[in-house]
Amino acid sequence: MTNEDAQGSTAEEAQSKKGLKKQQKEAEKAAKKAEKQAKLAAEQQGTEEDDFAKDQYGNSVMIQSQEKLDRELHRIQDLTPEKADKLIWLRARVHTSRAKGKQCFLVLRQQQFNVQALVAVGDRASKQMVKFAANVNKESIVDVEAVVKKVEQKIESCTQQEVELHVEKIFVVSQAEARLPLQLEDAARPEVEGDEDGRATVNQDTRLDNRVIDLRTTTSQAIFRLQAGVCMLFRETLTNKGFVEIQTPKIISAASEGGANVFTVSYFKTSAYLAQSPQLYKQMCICADFDKVFCVGPVFRAEDSNTHRHLTEFVGLDIEMAFNYHYHEVIDSITETMVQIFKGLRDRFQTEIQAVNKQYPSEPFRFLEPTLRLEYTEGVAMLRQAGVEMGDEDDLSTPNEKLLGRLVKEKYDTDFYVLDKYPLSVRPFYTMPDPSNPKYSNSYDMFMRGEEILSGAQRVHDAQLLTERAVHHQIDLEKIKAYIDSFRYGAPPHGGGGIGLERVCMLYLGLHNIRQTSMFPRDPKRLTP
Repeated sequence: MTNEDAQGSTAEEAQSKKGLKKQQKEAEKAAKKAEKQAKLAAEQQGTEEDDFAKDQYGNSVMIQSQEKLDRELHRIQDLTPEKADKLIWLRARVHTSRAKGKQCFLVLRQQQFNVQALVAVGDRASKQMVKFAANVNKESIVDVEAVVKKVEQKIESCTQQEVELHVEKIFVVSQAEARLPLQLEDAARPEVEGDEDGRATVNQDTRLDNRVIDLRTTTSQAIFRLQAGVCMLFRETLTNKGFVEIQTPKIISAASEGGANVFTVSYFKTSAYLAQSPQLYKQMCICADFDKVFCVGPVFRAEDSNTHRHLTEFVGLDIEMAFNYHYHEVIDSITETMVQIFKGLRDRFQTEIQAVNKQYPSEPFRFLEPTLRLEYTEGVAMLRQAGVEMGDEDDLSTPNEKLLGRLVKEKYDTDFYVLDKYPLSVRPFYTMPDPSNPKYSNSYDMFMRGEEILSGAQRVHDAQLLTERAVHHQIDLEKIKAYIDSFRYGAPPHGGGGIGLERVCMLYLGLHNIRQTSMFPRDPKRLTP
């Protein structure tokens, strides 16, 4: 055997010894793992056998309408001391959970209402049930059977402060993912508080990207319940005044405002536009003897405005009515409607107003009866007195509108007023000129907290004058032929206005961005969700 052969066999022996050792180690590891798994399985079997409450909790099967249960589910807002010691069922979201020793505290939430619930080891709940409850992910939906109990000390962190629930059964109906894109408590935190304590707040884009979760906050719930209140009061007030609600088309053949800010849509072999307002159709209804009409519906504006108060799609609250002798009859009708809305919100939606104020504090909204009406020239004079340089026929810029709002508030103590007699040059083609001064018009805007919420006017109801005004504004007469023709067969004098729902809500609540009052806002940079 050569020296080289001897060295080779030694290396092989060393290699095989090493391999043997590795195999032994792996076998030991596998044995340990199997032993551990067997121990865990035995423990689990033991705990399941020990768990007397195992049928009292767990994950429900998916509800696919398999059966009709004769079970009443209670509302959290109805849980009062009068229901003490009653056994009830309810379905709610897990808002927060906190395990402490042999008990777990849950806060259960339905919309803006919440209640504390306690799962504690005892006759009804095992320690496994407490552990299960503590591990239910936040925002999951659960069905709970519990006894309502009076509490000695008020639970300040919940809306139902005088009672809590002692849970006997808890089943997860829909499990939320463990990681939420935003935390509800961060989304509901006042910005000032977040800045002072260094705690997290949620920025607007994150909120809007995850709008379904953001809408669950108490503030969002309150904003959109109040918004529904504005629509309800608008309809209620106008119906009581003898108005008829109408529905108007949103796909139209010509730009309704005569401007360039329209969305063009393909319409079979031609093009159409999304309506900038229901203007032309409201007026046609007046010509058709409906006398007083209103509508609530979407309005589209292709304005590349990325401001705090502009949207490309919003909800228009529109009014149109025939009047007897003077368009101020229309102004009075609209301002009376707005005052009824303000009163209704103040008297019937105080809970919602206070909920929003907790996160976004603002001064209560002030208004006068009857509503203050100033002429455009008076407004310009007030601005000039405050150092603003502007021409008689210049339109109001946004900063000037806001400044005028502050000046009016200081002088008249109102957040709501009308500015009448706008220059004709800054109004649409269908606006009636002022008979005594052709530079001005029978048109008006209404303002809340220094921002415009309504634009309106007496309309031209004479086909000849309307044609002249359309030509002056360089509008293709062929495209508005049906509109002009509707005035050829007798049309009463009439006027109206269009109100932006989201703006009214934003300004009434003293919020600073219109996206807060639009459920799924559309602006030049946002088309989803």
